[in-house]
Amino acid sequence: MAQIHPTAIVDPKAELADSVSVGAYTIIGPEVRIGAGTVIGAHCVVEGRTTIGCDNRFFQFSSIGAMPQDMSHGGEVTELVIGDRNTVREFCTFNTGTFKEQGVTRIGSDNWIMAYVHLAHDVVLGSHCVLANNATLAGHVHVGDWAVIGGLTGVHQFCHVGAHAMVGFQAHVAQDVPPFMTVDGHPLAARAVNLTGLKRRGFSAERIAVIRQMHKLLYRASLTLEQAVEQIGALRGRDAEADGDLALMLDFLALSRRGIVR
Repeated sequence: MAQIHPTAIVDPKAELADSVSVGAYTIIGPEVRIGAGTVIGAHCVVEGRTTIGCDNRFFQFSSIGAMPQDMSHGGEVTELVIGDRNTVREFCTFNTGTFKEQGVTRIGSDNWIMAYVHLAHDVVLGSHCVLANNATLAGHVHVGDWAVIGGLTGVHQFCHVGAHAMVGFQAHVAQDVPPFMTVDGHPLAARAVNLTGLKRRGFSAERIAVIRQMHKLLYRASLTLEQAVEQIGALRGRDAEADGDLALMLDFLALSRRGIVR
């Protein structure tokens, strides 16, 4: 049986695995599904059509699965889907999606999400990400795997942050942040390759060399974006492992709609 504190209110229609733990004064709605080993702390509200995977830890006072903060939302039933092994600290707010996209806000696995983080409607957050205190992701923001977003940072709606990127403290992100890059400042600017993160994840020297070359072409070679894309494509074949990194960058640049931080 799930371990439910006697002061918690769990709708009988909610689906909780046997090893779920629910803290004091928490409210679980009827369309919620929670996987094995997940711990929901005290004074949380989990509502809406929300699916939470296994072995997550939600600390106290979070609001999970509330309807989107979108004035055009007409009460349509949309979803929030959360993966496995995420840590979600105090006072976080994650909203369901809208039908402006696919009707789903989606969070991956193994993320470290600190206090007061807001994930708005239709956000897609990858896996292994770190979001520091008060990071705020507006509607339709997409964040790639292993990205780091600094405290008190706001990401404008429809912006994308690439995999392995790092956004500095108190940044205002109004354009797309390419994979592998470190950005900060006012106005936001690309500073360097996220070398520390790449080394921690075991990137070889050869892969890092190719990534640094991409950074040079985008930011140091006085090229137009179109010229930089062409020369990045010409780097294929130098290192078999790095070809995947090149493809990641080229796909990101091709899909950018708000322009990249330059």
